[in-house]
Amino acid sequence: MILASDISPNLWLGIPTAFAYALTAWMGPRLASGAGHRLLVAPWLLHGLGLAFALFGSQDGVMRFGFAPALSTTVWLMLTFYVLEQHWFPRLKTRWTLMVLGASVVLIAAVFPGAPMHSNASALLPLHWALGIASYGLFAAALVHATILSQAEKNMRMAVDASIDVPILTLERLTFRFVSAGFVLLTATLLAGWLFGDSLYGANAAWRWDHKTVFSVLSWLTFAVLLVGRQRFGWRGRTAIRFLYTGTGLLLLGYVGSRFVMEVVLGRTA
Repeated sequence: MILASDISPNLWLGIPTAFAYALTAWMGPRLASGAGHRLLVAPWLLHGLGLAFALFGSQDGVMRFGFAPALSTTVWLMLTFYVLEQHWFPRLKTRWTLMVLGASVVLIAAVFPGAPMHSNASALLPLHWALGIASYGLFAAALVHATILSQAEKNMRMAVDASIDVPILTLERLTFRFVSAGFVLLTATLLAGWLFGDSLYGANAAWRWDHKTVFSVLSWLTFAVLLVGRQRFGWRGRTAIRFLYTGTGLLLLGYVGSRFVMEVVLGRTA
C-alpha cells in the first residue's frame, strides 16, 4: 500500500493540477467561450504555482531544473499566451488537446523534478535559463498558431466550413510575431552561453559542441532561414510551417531531448 508520506510534494501539487486540466479538456469545448475561458484559468494558475514550488520551494533550498521542468515551463508559457489571447479574441476556443498536453507535462515534471543547480554555477544562471525557456514558450505558441492556421487553410481548400476562432491573416501575423520574438531570445541565449559560459556554468563547463549546442545552433539557423525567406521571398503556408516544425523540433532536442537522455536513459544528473 502506498502511504501518503510516500508521495512527493510535487505529486501532491501535480495531481490536482492534472485533474483540473483534464476537467477543462472535457468541459471546456462544450461550454460557451466565456465560461471555457474562466475554466481554463484555474488549471493554468495551479500549474504556475506548482512550477514556482518545484523550482524554488524545495526542502533543501536549492533550485532544481531538468528536462521535465523545462518542458512543463514551456507548456505553461504557451498556455499563458493562449489565456491572454482569449481575452483579445473572445471566439478563441478552449482546445482539449492543449489541456491534455498541460496535464501530461505536469505529471511528468512531478515524477522527474530535475537535478539541483551546481554550486559553482553563477547566480545569473537562472536568468540564462529563463531566456532559453522563454524562447521555447514563444516558439511553442507559434507552433500552436501555425497548426490552427494549417487546419483553417486545409478546410478552405476542401470547401469545409472554415469558421475559425481568429481570422487567417491575423493568425499568420501572430505566428510570425511569436517566431520573431522567440528568435531574438534564442539568439540572446546562445550568445550568453558562448560569451559567458565560464561565468554561468563554472570554469569546467564553458561553451562546447555537445548535442545540446549542435541542436540549438541548427534550430537557430532554421529559424533564421525561415525569417529571411519570409522577408525576402514571402514564404507562407506549407513551406513556412515546415520550417517552423523543423526548427521547433531541433530546439526541443537541444535541451529537453539531451537532458532526457542524460537523466532518464543514462541516469546521470550532470
